[in-house]
Amino acid sequence: METLKTPEQVEAMMNYLAQPDRKPVTYMYKPPGGAPVRTWHVAKYPVTIRNARPVADELSLDRQGMLLVRAWSAAVDFYDDDQVRRAYYPEVERLVKQVAGAARVMAFDHNVRCGAMAKRGEKGVREPVKYAHNDYTIKSGPQRVRDLLPAEAGELLKRRFAVINVWRPIRGPVEEMPLAVCDAGSIAPSDLVPTDLRYPDRTGEVYSLAYNPAHRWLYVPAMRPEEALLLKCYDSAEDGRARFSAHGAFEDPTSPLNAAPRESIEVRTLVFFAS
Repeated sequence: METLKTPEQVEAMMNYLAQPDRKPVTYMYKPPGGAPVRTWHVAKYPVTIRNARPVADELSLDRQGMLLVRAWSAAVDFYDDDQVRRAYYPEVERLVKQVAGAARVMAFDHNVRCGAMAKRGEKGVREPVKYAHNDYTIKSGPQRVRDLLPAEAGELLKRRFAVINVWRPIRGPVEEMPLAVCDAGSIAPSDLVPTDLRYPDRTGEVYSLAYNPAHRWLYVPAMRPEEALLLKCYDSAEDGRARFSAHGAFEDPTSPLNAAPRESIEVRTLVFFAS
């Protein structure tokens, strides 16, 4: 990776889960009976977020749960869902298959994020997620396989599989709300708090992250569209490799006052291994 003139680290505030008295719930639709959208609260903690560029060659999906790669995309309009599924999903599948050494990869979902566009009500655009979390849990990882591949799930779940996200800027360099990743090796099992995501027709589950001063945070300053971050959100292997990482957007204190709003796309993939 090209070395850019960027800070060695930044001191910033990270939003963590404030320890709840019951299982946290987030409604992904208008809650019934006037219930709050979230039954939980965040707590802000100061953290040091290191520049990952100088150590990019040392990063591993199986150690830190993250990897920075250079990966150009031929997709033209990331705001066109049909084009993303038709042209970009196959790119992502090839990338993850090659990098992870997988036998099969299936891209199944994506989100496009931009705070300014989301506030204007642009269709299909969401705000960056500004709290520490992980997209899948020990329960919801296998369930996603059952939901998406019901006829094959029984056999597929007998072998190792993972959920890996591919995150990239749509435009760059990213100046505002960059993505921070928590090194999987610094996360204790008790830091990962199962949190329900309730939809009208189903309930999903993610991990919210509880604060631990041992957490090691990394980010890639000034990311460009030809770069992508691979994030491991789940791994069924229990052999000592990273199983869960965590991530979240943060307010970068070094952002210029006239920083362009961050525009990004993340694609989720199911990753199946031969053994």
